[in-house]
Amino acid sequence: MKASHKNAPEIPESIPTTATLEEFLENDVPGYEYIDGVLVLKSPPERHLPIPTTMTPEEFLENDVPGYEYAKGELIPMSPATRRHGKISAKVIWHLSSHVYENELGELYTAETIFQVGDRMMKPDVAFVSTDRLDVDEDATFPIPPDLAIEVVSPSDVHSRVVRKALDYLAAGTRLVWVLDPVSKTVTVYRSESDIELLTREATLTGEDVVPGFACSVAQLFE
Repeated sequence: MKASHKNAPEIPESIPTTATLEEFLENDVPGYEYIDGVLVLKSPPERHLPIPTTMTPEEFLENDVPGYEYAKGELIPMSPATRRHGKISAKVIWHLSSHVYENELGELYTAETIFQVGDRMMKPDVAFVSTDRLDVDEDATFPIPPDLAIEVVSPSDVHSRVVRKALDYLAAGTRLVWVLDPVSKTVTVYRSESDIELLTREATLTGEDVVPGFACSVAQLFE
């Protein structure tokens, strides 16, 4: 790890302010936007940037680094799980679990379970693997990508990085990716690079042919 990352100051991602919108426009604060009385950091703090490493994928699997994923010679920091993030992840598992296990469709996995996704080592917030792909060592990490990968967006996540992650899942063989956004209360469904659908609160989210028979309203995941 480079010293510049290790010694980087803790930069707040949002700062309450007494300034009005007019005052912000007159005295622009570089690197920040103004939203409802809060200065919001436009770029991620240095602690959220990838960290170059000489570690190989095999070494990462042998010496897992908590809070990080691995991609192409870099350690990718995972955003800290907030209370809302954890609550939504738990809701997803709660809605999926009874259907998955009652119908013996496969198994669900929580964050920190490592999946090999192409040349990346990923830890989806929630993952589903179908029964016919479970013939792997239970005491090792998954050498395959999940059938369904579910990611919950955190306040510090960078949009382009979230999209890249979803597309990397698909490129490696994941059949379906759900990206849940707690702010807009929407689910973006990725089926392929050219088949991406945004579902709002009124829509119904289904497991399609990946988790057959599963369905729930988008709103239920954010209640």
